[in-house]
Amino acid sequence: MPDLATPLIAPPLISWYAEFARDLPWRRPDFGAWGVLVSEFMLQQTPVNRVIPHLEAWLERWPTPGALAAEPPAEAVRQWANLGYPRRALRLHRAAVEIGQRHSGVVPSEVEDLLALSGVGEYTARAVAVFANGERHPVVDINTRRVLARVVTGRAQPGPPARTDLTLMESILPAGLADAATVNAATMELGAIVCTARTPRCGACPLAEVCAWRAAGYPDTGDVRRKQAAYEGSDRQARGAVLKMLREAAPLPVALDEVIPGWPDVVQRDRAIASLVADGLAEVRGGVLQLPT
Repeated sequence: MPDLATPLIAPPLISWYAEFARDLPWRRPDFGAWGVLVSEFMLQQTPVNRVIPHLEAWLERWPTPGALAAEPPAEAVRQWANLGYPRRALRLHRAAVEIGQRHSGVVPSEVEDLLALSGVGEYTARAVAVFANGERHPVVDINTRRVLARVVTGRAQPGPPARTDLTLMESILPAGLADAATVNAATMELGAIVCTARTPRCGACPLAEVCAWRAAGYPDTGDVRRKQAAYEGSDRQARGAVLKMLREAAPLPVALDEVIPGWPDVVQRDRAIASLVADGLAEVRGGVLQLPT
């Protein structure tokens, strides 16, 4: 692995970010730790442009963890609407309850405390600690990993996630808290809008001169990224249709035999219902299906 000193990477990233970073709500100074935490839950596997209107509506309704915790889980699932992967809504609700129980309603600042919250993994914990609370940690998402793979290791695509990703990101962080946070954000932003998976815009990249992949002539080093299964006709689509019906019917339940009655595959529909119940996203009571209470 090339030994690229921080001075070769951090300054051009910081300068580029100051000029080209998108104006996103969670990057604003007064957004707060709760807003950052909610945004990170929503941004998991979901594009930014879909998240922003849902995030704004969520924080308008529940501006604090306590406001969300005071509502039943069903309301979190309803408000989540069509964001996808709705278990995130339940986990965020549980995290809000835990913040009230363990931290007097204030989102904690330490990575260890954040990791103890429901639905909070390594990335989310570090993102909140860094971007909301000013801590110094490496923050690594798929965009970061792609930039590091290309610039530092000379690979076209990153390998599977590993602890070494954090070590590599740590190696390019400046010592200062503010600059370290900016480099974390800038690396993610670069991967999102310039160093993209399929069509990187190397002519616009501030790291082009130190990029190992570019220097090697852009070799095809393989791609081990997991491919997303087709949505159309999938169990995910069936689950989404069931949840949509439950959200629209709430607070009233729906008779089991009236749940998406026109679905072409009855076995798949029943499998979707069973999986939603198993995940805690729906409840069966006396022959009816409803959102969790």
